[in-house]
Amino acid sequence: MKQLSLVLFVTIGCMMTIGCAGSRPDNLGISNGKLADCPSSPNCVNSQAADDDHAVAPFTYEGSRKAAFSRLKNAVMSLKRTQIVEERDNYLRIECKSAIMRFVDDVEFYFPEEKVIHVRSASRIGYSDLGVNKKRVEKLRELFNASSGSADVK
Repeated sequence: MKQLSLVLFVTIGCMMTIGCAGSRPDNLGISNGKLADCPSSPNCVNSQAADDDHAVAPFTYEGSRKAAFSRLKNAVMSLKRTQIVEERDNYLRIECKSAIMRFVDDVEFYFPEEKVIHVRSASRIGYSDLGVNKKRVEKLRELFNASSGSADVK
């Protein structure tokens, strides 16, 4: 029992020392008008997913894309342990770190010509995220909606 405790302590210590960021995936971004598909694991959601296990609704908005982009950035920056890592006219990518283990999740937003914002949120490592990615997307949706002064996002 003492040896098991020591092994567990050392393992957790090593993980905290080297971090749990994982490598930045190379499949992020927009390809042929789509964000990357989710892997088969349940630690990813995507508004362009065809299957119910990974599907989440896109954000919708009224007004200009520029105004919606600004609202989204404000919502993103209100989250703790979040940083913007890439920004283009029609694309925003952020990284979110968990508080204790420093796990990194990649969150992407794609603004096509339609008045929607597609979103993909995925854990870099592990299998299950206990619903964290979906909860984050829904929190961002709530913040985005609140900043519009209306319920224009479903």
